[in-house]
Formats: sequence, C-alpha cells, structure tokens
Amino acid sequence: MEKQQFYKFVNKLILPLFTGSFIDGEEPSSLRDNEVAYGKKNSLLLKPTKSDEYRIILKRGQPFQVFEVDLLKSIIAEINKIAVIQLEDDSYLSVLQENAIEKSICQSICEQETANCMFAIINGIEKWAARTYEGRKVDIGIILNLSIDISGQDDVLSFNEIMNKDFFALLTDGVNSNLEFDKKGNLIGYVQVDKVKKVPTICPFEYENIARYCNERRIGIVLTKTGDILIFKNRNLLFANRLGRWNIYSHEEVIQMLSYRGNYSLKDIRRSIYYTALDTSYSYNGGCIVYLNKDDTENALTHINAHDIINEKYFEIKKAQVLEVAGRLYNIQSLSSVEAVYNVPYITFLREQKCVKAQCLRKIINGRPFHELSRKLRLELVSMDGAVVVDSEGTIIAVGAILKIEAGSEGGGRLAAATTLSKYGTAIKISQDGIIKAFYTDKKQNRVNSLFTVG
Repeated sequence: MEKQQFYKFVNKLILPLFTGSFIDGEEPSSLRDNEVAYGKKNSLLLKPTKSDEYRIILKRGQPFQVFEVDLLKSIIAEINKIAVIQLEDDSYLSVLQENAIEKSICQSICEQETANCMFAIINGIEKWAARTYEGRKVDIGIILNLSIDISGQDDVLSFNEIMNKDFFALLTDGVNSNLEFDKKGNLIGYVQVDKVKKVPTICPFEYENIARYCNERRIGIVLTKTGDILIFKNRNLLFANRLGRWNIYSHEEVIQMLSYRGNYSLKDIRRSIYYTALDTSYSYNGGCIVYLNKDDTENALTHINAHDIINEKYFEIKKAQVLEVAGRLYNIQSLSSVEAVYNVPYITFLREQKCVKAQCLRKIINGRPFHELSRKLRLELVSMDGAVVVDSEGTIIAVGAILKIEAGSEGGGRLAAATTLSKYGTAIKISQDGIIKAFYTDKKQNRVNSLFTVG
C-alpha cells in the first residue's frame, strides 16, 4: 500500500476506532520493525508492511492495551490482502476496508468459523439499521453461544434464513429479549436475559442484563433504536458502531485514570463517575461531571454560584468567600446588602432566594454521596443543563451548576466549564453525540490537557 493511501486509511478508519487517538508524526523504520509496535508513552507505531521505511506514530490520552495491539495487527493483515487487488474504484476500496475493520473485530473475540458467522450477522444488522419497520426504528438482540454446536441435529435453522424476514424485527428488543444461536449461527431459541443472576458488568445500564448473560462463552450483538450496534463479551461492552464508526472500549484503564493527579481517590467514586459518563453517552443528552481534588475544592467554589450549591458545608465556605470579596470591593452600603443576603442560615438562604432547584435536589439526594445513588438518578442529574460537581469523597456540591468560566474560554458551554474546572481536578464533558472527553490542567505549564477520550 502506498504511503498516501495508508495515511488516508488510518485517518478514516483507525482514528475513529481508537477514540481520541491522533497521528503524532512519523519516524524511520527498518525490516526489523513489526507492522504494529509500542512506542513512547501512550503511543503505537504503525506501518503497512515490514518492508516500509516509515512508521506512523499513533497517540492518545490513555495507554493502548494488548488486545488493541492484536486487533490492529489483524486489521493491517486484512488490508494487505485487499491491497494486492487492483481496484480503480475508490468507493469499492473504501467498502472493503470498512469490512476489514469489522472482520478483524470479529476475529479478535472468537474463532475463525464463528467470526465469519458473526461478520455476516453484523452485516445483516446493518441493513436493519438503515431501514424501518412499519414506520419505526428496529431494535434487535442476538447472542452467539460459543460453547454449543447443534449443526448435526435435524431441522436446523440458520440465521441467514430468517434475518431478512419482516417478522424477525418483532422478536427481540436487545435489552431483555434476544435470539440465541450456536457457534455456527444455528438458532437455539429465545432468551429472556432479565432473569440472569446479577454480576458486575461495565456497559450502559440499560444493557446490563444482556452484558451479564454474555460471559466468556457468549457474544451479544445488539442494534439499538438509535442505530448503534453494540458488541458484548466477558460481561462488558467491547465495541460499538455509532454514527457509522466503530470504536473500542478499554473501561478499566479509563477508570484507573480518573485518579490521575488526584491526591485522594476512592475506587467506588471513580467507577460511579465513569459509569455515569457511559450512561450519559448512550442517552445522547450530553453532560458535564467535575471530580475535584481534595486540596483544590475551595478554589473551585469561586466558579460556582451559591444558588446552585446543595451542600450546607460548602455553602458556608462559599458564603465566606462572597463576604470576603464584598468587603474588599464594595462600599459600606453595598456590603450591607450582600451581608443581608448571605449572613443567614443555609436553609433560610435557599428559601429567601427562591432556590427551588437546590431545595428539590437536596430532598432527592438526601445527603447521599454520588456513588451511592442509583445509576438512573445519576444519569438524570448529569443530563441537566450545567455541571455536576463532586468532591474527592463523593459529596455532591452542585447539580446543574452554571459555572463562571474564565475569559477567553473557547467551545460550547459544557466544554468551557470542563476546561475551566480542570484546574481543580478531572473534568469530564459528554457531548450530545456520545463522545466522552476528560481534561486536567498541567499546572507547571498552565495548559489544559486531554486525559482520555471514549466513545
């Protein structure tokens, strides 16, 4: 493959697969170097064949995992098979390259025979994603059982005999109801996964039941009503095709990174924040979560309006800040008016200032830390306009807070809020198209950096 073609392929298909990755230049290479190898600090080195004399440097915030390296090796092997075919039609080449991504994803999680079957099923699901049934979008759930082979039985019915039939769209919802097939794609029967025993999973909470069912011997393939295609195995969401692009998930590594540069961090809090970001990503509502460092919390309060604070302890700190600033900036008469507002008990302040949202949220949250709330409630809180701000112990300081952002901040309101509060901890912005981006500030260089990107 020519160098220009390889760059085009990486930009179009590899970068979206590894969300948040980017090309950070290239370096010389020799025959001794493999097509895929680890580089310096969160980078991979790629070239199409061993004989190529250059390697593209692929970089992202979070480190690349072994299974991701293996996937990339498989992808490059597939595109090299395509490269030997003389094609004049670029659009046809593009389709083959996209299929190479899907084939490699399938091969990375099951044996070749099942991978071929899985690849065909995904192609069938993609056709359903592009159409409607009686005016509505279709959701579908399919499970491949890698430990069962019923091909020797009488009256075997294969997936390719039924997937294109209209009735197929009515049989499952991909959340609780699914059709199960054996390792060769023969129909076993119907599975209601809401009866599965509860075990830990990492996925959007709406799909916890199918994730629990899909252990190391089962693969779940789900088409959602939004047109996403999700792949589950090992009780986790592994891959997703969203907006026509495949991407890969490295959940545990990202959860660990939430403690980066923090001087105090509980695993339950980190996990709950990541789960909530994932849930918000699949709700397509957007959101912002700020996880503060222990020693930076009071400084972060300068950006939060007292009317948005739902914790009495932090209101008292904020009140002291407001009165201190008022004493320096205002005349005696103005200072008296500020003191009249703030020098009252917290509950009185909420009532007199008509802080209905804060009063309502205090009742709903009832003093519980962020990680002890249900995932559904956390999702609904984060989906509100503004930011959810959490301290190092999980105490919720504010919900739906419209933050005072710094002059010169760029981007939309959530991005500006996230980058502003990244000085005080980890700030996560979830866009309405589902991309999760986390930021922190390098205080030595006074520069906002990307910590990780997911989805």
